[in-house]
Amino acid sequence: MFQKFIRRPVLAIVVSLVIVFIGILSLFNLPITQFPSISPPKVNVVADYPGANNELMIKSVLIPLEQALNGVPGMKYIESDAGNDGEGEINIVFKLGTDPNVDAINVQNRVSAATNKLPPAVVREGVKISREEPNILMYINLYSDDPKVDQNFLFNYADINISPELARVDGVGDLDILGTRSFAMRVWLKPDKLTAYGLSATDITDALQQQSIEASPGKLGESSGKHAQSFEYVLKYPGRYTTPEEYSNIVVKSTPDGQFIRLKDVADVSLGSEVYDIYSTLNGHPSAAITLKQAYGSNARQVIQNVKKTMAHLQKDMPKGMHYELSYDISRFLDASIEKVIHTLFEAFILVGFVVFLFLGDWRSALIPCLAVPVSLIGSFAVMNAFGITLNMISLFALVMAIGIVVDDAIVVIEAVNVKIAQEGLEPLEATQKAMKEISGAIVAVTLVMASVFIPVAFMGGPEGMFYRQFSITIASGIVLSGFTALTLTPSLCALILTRERDNHIKKTWLNRVLDKFNAGFDKGIGGYRNVLQRTVSRKIITLPLLLLFCIGAFFINNSLPSGFIPQEDQGMIYAVIETPPGATIERTNKVAHQLASIIAREDGIESVSSLAGYEILSEGTSANSGSCLINLKPWKERSRTAKEIINDLENKCQQITDANIEFFEPPSIPGYGAASGFELRLLDKTGSNDYHAMEKVSKSFVSALNKRPEIGSAFTFYSASFPQYMLRVDNNIAAQKGITLGTAMDNLSTLIGSDYETGFVRFGKPYKVIVQADPKYRAFPQDLMQLNIKNNQGEMVPYADFLHMEKVYGMSEMTRHNLYNSAEVTGSAAAGYSSGQAIKAIEEVAASTLPHGYDYDFAGITKDEVDQGNQALIIFIVCLTFVYLILSAQYENFLLPLPIITCLPAGICGTFIFLKLTGLENNIYAQVAMVMLIGLLGKNAVLMVEYAVQRHNLGKSIRAAAIEGAAARFRPILMTSFAFIAGLLPLVFAHGAGAIGNRTIGTAAAGGMLFGTCFGLILVPGLYYIFGRMADHVKMVRYQRNKPLTEEKDKRYKLENDEKK
Repeated sequence: MFQKFIRRPVLAIVVSLVIVFIGILSLFNLPITQFPSISPPKVNVVADYPGANNELMIKSVLIPLEQALNGVPGMKYIESDAGNDGEGEINIVFKLGTDPNVDAINVQNRVSAATNKLPPAVVREGVKISREEPNILMYINLYSDDPKVDQNFLFNYADINISPELARVDGVGDLDILGTRSFAMRVWLKPDKLTAYGLSATDITDALQQQSIEASPGKLGESSGKHAQSFEYVLKYPGRYTTPEEYSNIVVKSTPDGQFIRLKDVADVSLGSEVYDIYSTLNGHPSAAITLKQAYGSNARQVIQNVKKTMAHLQKDMPKGMHYELSYDISRFLDASIEKVIHTLFEAFILVGFVVFLFLGDWRSALIPCLAVPVSLIGSFAVMNAFGITLNMISLFALVMAIGIVVDDAIVVIEAVNVKIAQEGLEPLEATQKAMKEISGAIVAVTLVMASVFIPVAFMGGPEGMFYRQFSITIASGIVLSGFTALTLTPSLCALILTRERDNHIKKTWLNRVLDKFNAGFDKGIGGYRNVLQRTVSRKIITLPLLLLFCIGAFFINNSLPSGFIPQEDQGMIYAVIETPPGATIERTNKVAHQLASIIAREDGIESVSSLAGYEILSEGTSANSGSCLINLKPWKERSRTAKEIINDLENKCQQITDANIEFFEPPSIPGYGAASGFELRLLDKTGSNDYHAMEKVSKSFVSALNKRPEIGSAFTFYSASFPQYMLRVDNNIAAQKGITLGTAMDNLSTLIGSDYETGFVRFGKPYKVIVQADPKYRAFPQDLMQLNIKNNQGEMVPYADFLHMEKVYGMSEMTRHNLYNSAEVTGSAAAGYSSGQAIKAIEEVAASTLPHGYDYDFAGITKDEVDQGNQALIIFIVCLTFVYLILSAQYENFLLPLPIITCLPAGICGTFIFLKLTGLENNIYAQVAMVMLIGLLGKNAVLMVEYAVQRHNLGKSIRAAAIEGAAARFRPILMTSFAFIAGLLPLVFAHGAGAIGNRTIGTAAAGGMLFGTCFGLILVPGLYYIFGRMADHVKMVRYQRNKPLTEEKDKRYKLENDEKK
């Protein structure tokens, strides 16, 4: 069938062009992501309870919801947190592979069933359920050069003009302007005036509800069917008040003598902010910080591009002096990493072309692989598109490595044709036809063996399985297409291009002479190699100890290698988290944030710094004593230091800030896995006592013990039960005597101290709240509370001091729970020179020795998956080996002959580990992917040697002579393809800049393994074939079994050559 393509080169070229065309079309449809989507689906449930503290939020809202949600189908774990700002959040993390839409529906159903157990105020606010990617996609700062413009204006400008536009961008899942600075009508009550007029806070809220209303009076003259009317008139009412002046004139009380007490007599009214919670700055300017998260299943890069276009369009309408900055954008690292790998792709292509040219000796022969290889690579895009694989770091690595593999098929064809032309003097067309008859079976077999290595790993589950799947399908598609090209396009090009070379008797240049000398030297090397095999091939004392040495070496070096899941890359971004003492005000935290930002801004390699007081980026929680800084680094080419080096420098310089704890860390290595890099775990209180102070002692001692371990670079927790609080004690007997009910007293206090809203209004096209609260000067200190009054059932004003007293206590600022237990969040990173795997082991040891009875721990985020994966890499490795072994057994019709191919692999694995050790890299998912690929590459080299040897043995040669001849015959092509593959990896081995650690790991692991596996395999495989071949001679599955492999048809030609020599 494939012979037709040799005589019809135009058909072969057209078929290849069609493959390339489909591949290019598919390429434009492929989403571009940093990694395969391995972050687990997550559903958020958010509930608001105005004025509630964290303990009330936990007891009355979160626990009923948790009980309903626990055990929802596909759940991995459940987390919740509550602050003192009246907001609680539950995050349900699901197993990878569950349908996020179904997850959200299941959560919605369970929340609906639990709604009747929630307080009315929470039900009125509404329980919000959202499903989005948990990682921040972009962080935009809106700022102004005008000193008169404050944060309130910026926030509301963003809320009114920018937020609605960005929310409509396809793929934006969640948009949040940090803080709650949206406009609100603030009614600042004066308690002393209220007391003088005999009014309570309830009287004010009642007046607001009764006088600022929406009404629908109806129509005059509307048809009734009784009397005909000529006209009808619509009646309108102005509706709720919208200006401070209108609210100021609300009548709150009238006296018998016709006097009116208006709201402005007992309060100041102004258009202010709903809450004064977060201070945001960018490079010293007040700013509005906008965070965007992507919708599930959307293309991150496309979403970011669309957001940038929308912001550029909105810039035209912004007031003079107003600007925006993209302070964080995951596409920066994504684009830089992808660009780096694409550069590597071209560099690898050129290096492979050079090696092929060096070995084949003429540029026409070298041109054929350079034309054939792109067909396989570009065609792979169509397969990727069909299987839903994105263009990411892993699939691009597969394409880089595929260059070295797919060029091999082209080399095999060209070498076979060149041999026919040189030895038999045939015309290129005839030589190609004759060569293809002999080697087409071998090409099909090797293609199937290579593809079979990668196919089983495509069915592995979990996050690791997702990585392997993307890699294996991409590389297997390249290999299969390469085999097809080697049977169609390559022979056609040989017939065309080599014909031209033969017809034109060109005079040899200096380059030809150099190449001839190189090839002559190489031929001498083959003779030397044959002599080495004469001495070693039949000596088990050399083969078996050498094999054993590699096995033992691989075992011990692997045990000493640091292990990990995914390496932490320099992403061009650093986070800083600030923790001021418990009870510190937001203004105090803001002062520290400004001080920190000014230190950071002077650091070399920093592009911009944005600070947030009152917001903690790790848990995305709000607290007055916490703050964050987002540090944007200059592009990789414009700075000499890595993010880790900058962090070390900043940690030293920030020691001068003594009144706050400051921690620096990088974003997570995989978007969607938590907020920070490093490890993440939760300490769990399973005692049932809910003793937060005991939990604080346990967490502090645990973190202290962790920091003493050399494997841990830093570990920290913000868990603190030392926030100053006051417990209110009411004497019920006195309250009853005074005619005061407990509910009335607390509601009045909640309004005066905590704030309350009962009505709202619409302005600028958005709804806003009317918030009633005592003026700040009446509620600044604990003793101020005792000056406040409450109206009793007789209409008399009674001081709170008469029936209430306060006790100073200490409690939590923010409370977190994990799997229904009270928890403390511990985060940190491994020390320099140690891997995440070693840090996890240290954590487990410290937990076993320090945690008291009743306390436990559980990993979260990416750390949980790293722990859960266990020995999955080993399982994948064994599956691949077994699959290859079974296919080879079927091919040779013998269970012993594949063993030389399988048992030569420890040399390559040992080489991988040695090179990783020497370069200080860790054994992570990149290294493991490289090792799976080595099974195919080294196995292929061994297959070719064993096939030739089996062939010679079938023609009557002894096993020893067959082993030597088979190895010598394949010496040149094996070295050529191996060095071509290693040359293709060199750009990865010496990578720098964005994504450098991943590039270096996969490149070093594959190149080191290939170098060792090829060099020592040339000695081991013939020796192992000698051992297992002799055993196979004595064991026959079928009486008339033939050892002749199904993949070669060279026996007749070989016999004829022998007869001629005789």
